[in-house]
Amino acid sequence: MRALITGAAGQLGTDLRRLLPEADAPDRHQLSIADRAAVQAAVRGHDLVLNCAAYNAVDAAESQPEAAFAVNAEGAGIVAEACCAAGARLVHFSTNFVFDGRGERPFVESDPPRPLSAYGRSKLEGERRVLDALPAALVVRSSGLFGAAGSAVKGGSFPERVVIRARAGAPLRVVDDQRLNPTYTGDLARAALDLSAQGLEGVVHVVADGCCSFWDLAVEALRLAGAGREVARITTAALDAPAARPANGCLASDRVRPLRHWREALAAWWSGRGQPVRMPRP
Repeated sequence: MRALITGAAGQLGTDLRRLLPEADAPDRHQLSIADRAAVQAAVRGHDLVLNCAAYNAVDAAESQPEAAFAVNAEGAGIVAEACCAAGARLVHFSTNFVFDGRGERPFVESDPPRPLSAYGRSKLEGERRVLDALPAALVVRSSGLFGAAGSAVKGGSFPERVVIRARAGAPLRVVDDQRLNPTYTGDLARAALDLSAQGLEGVVHVVADGCCSFWDLAVEALRLAGAGREVARITTAALDAPAARPANGCLASDRVRPLRHWREALAAWWSGRGQPVRMPRP
């Protein structure tokens, strides 16, 4: 099997590269998925394409919606069309931000999407374009990703940033009114490959078991790091961020089982079990 990973330098792309070391793996500088001719050339000859490329600067997308849609919507459609022409299997990754976050229970695949932000709208449009061009594609929605590579846009994954700030003596203020499934990209990468190999099609939610607030996640990361610091609880409104976030960002699935619990995955990631980690050691 010849595989192509787009956006391969990101958190998820990095873990997919570990599982598929022979895959072609361009980063966003080497391959823009908004470049139709380049994508067609890159996809040709591949059996499997894993589209991790995304514009994920959530707040910047509010003032630059065209940039977000160029990658997340138009680019995703271009990749799907190229896969259709080449006869390649496509796994496309999406987000819990396609939902409005209202209600108490986690969102499942059959729930109607209602994105609150330009980023969420661009990702939802990307899902639609992918499935319109290639109905057999697998669209994997997930939530609260963290991984060894960290997020280039955000300066590392959320647990990593919290620990770094704690060790630097910086004040810790974390929102406690947004909930999510913190999902380890190493687990997500393996699950996506397994589901693709099983021939699963359409939209599926693949997330860690359990939901928590960002405050809960921060406290657990500090406990694992042995960095005893107080973490102030704040509201989303206090951040005054340009983009609205879903208060309930938790996902569940009617199609597949959840991954291991987020606390177990966070502990495994912190310990570096089988993977190098970027977080500073005690």
